[in-house]
Amino acid sequence: MSSYHDFSRRRVLRGLLGGSAVSVGLPLLDCYLNSNGNAFASGEALPVCFGTWFYGLGMNPGLWEPTKIGDKYDMRSCMAVLQPHRDQINVISGLTAHLEGGNPHATGARVVTTGETTPPSGAVAGLPSIDTLISDVIGKQTRFRSLEVACDGSARTSISQRSGSSINPAEVSPAAFYTRIFGPDFTDPNAADFKPDPRTMVEQSALSAVADQRRQFAKNLGAVDRARLDEYFTSLRSVEKQLAIQLQKPAPMAACTIPAKGSDAEVGTDVTNAVANHKLFSALIAHALACGQTQVFNMAISGAASNLRRAGNTSTHHILSHEEVVDPVTGYQPNVTWFQERYMEAFRDLLVTLGSIREGDKTLLDRTLVYAMTDVSYGRNHSTKNFPVFTAGSAGGRVKTGLHIAGNGDTICRAGLTVQQIMGVRTGTWGTTLNQTSKPLSEMIA
Repeated sequence: MSSYHDFSRRRVLRGLLGGSAVSVGLPLLDCYLNSNGNAFASGEALPVCFGTWFYGLGMNPGLWEPTKIGDKYDMRSCMAVLQPHRDQINVISGLTAHLEGGNPHATGARVVTTGETTPPSGAVAGLPSIDTLISDVIGKQTRFRSLEVACDGSARTSISQRSGSSINPAEVSPAAFYTRIFGPDFTDPNAADFKPDPRTMVEQSALSAVADQRRQFAKNLGAVDRARLDEYFTSLRSVEKQLAIQLQKPAPMAACTIPAKGSDAEVGTDVTNAVANHKLFSALIAHALACGQTQVFNMAISGAASNLRRAGNTSTHHILSHEEVVDPVTGYQPNVTWFQERYMEAFRDLLVTLGSIREGDKTLLDRTLVYAMTDVSYGRNHSTKNFPVFTAGSAGGRVKTGLHIAGNGDTICRAGLTVQQIMGVRTGTWGTTLNQTSKPLSEMIA
């Protein structure tokens, strides 16, 4: 009988579902790792992961920047919900996106994601985004070079691109995203006509299709790995059940009547739905990373100039950022701040999810670096000075965490250059014109 040491760390469990092949990846179990849990048994380092996390319209100035530099920094009110994760987060203040005309939201987002200020005369804007540069280094050996999701209902809410004419569209449905990861083998994830049927994969559990292999595999594992495997699959099954509920027809209600048809609301713009989908996307991305399906992901809770709205309110976050009156007592816009709080809660959920997957004595978050981005520093006046910038995770020990770093008015491309160098991109400069820099944030490089 084969021992579990004979199994490849890239092994997947395979089965049939509705006549199609499915594969379910395995997490990093102790049997794949060395005695310290910080490398594979062969001595090979655990693969690092990278993700971008985007939200629109920045944060209230003066309410997110820590007052202390270095470690033991203080979490201000806009980011207070992240306090339990302070030691895993770096906050960088004082960085600026230098603009040379154009729409501040679009130009600001372009500077942050691609380093490009203004394209040369006659040229089309469209340098590769930071995630594609990184995926060219760490994403070549995985099933998906990168995975993109958007929580606002628009596939165009994607900050990932090869060029201005080659944008990686975001998935907006957690159920369809589930199908993409756990669907039939040999399906081209980049095909323009890719139309997954989430019902097939959710109503019939992929985990059920590999149940026999799972039981056989578990027989050869130690007690700790069996418990971890059970925990992993329990978590994945929980996501399956949540998605299945979304696909069910609601129970009839006697008091319900059909109103006269009005204008259709934009799909996915209710912030409550966006946050709920963000939680499901977070779980699926975590499983994709944990079982080696990808090492790069891009999440957007909202797009630049966020069009998310509060339930029952037609005014979007963007409109409110310009029209809402600043409260004279608190000094900020109350409804705009409410959106900022929801975004930070969603980011916290992502960190909790990544941190809940244990790998030896570490977690998935420990070998991941998440780079949080936005389009402007302050939506009310389109300011791009003092951008809110923060990272989470240590990328397998490559990043010093728990720091507040002062940018001193330098270009925000310093942050982008830093994360590229941390993730192994061989470049000494990044950014164009006024945003070009060769100065990484050395304080956070381990």
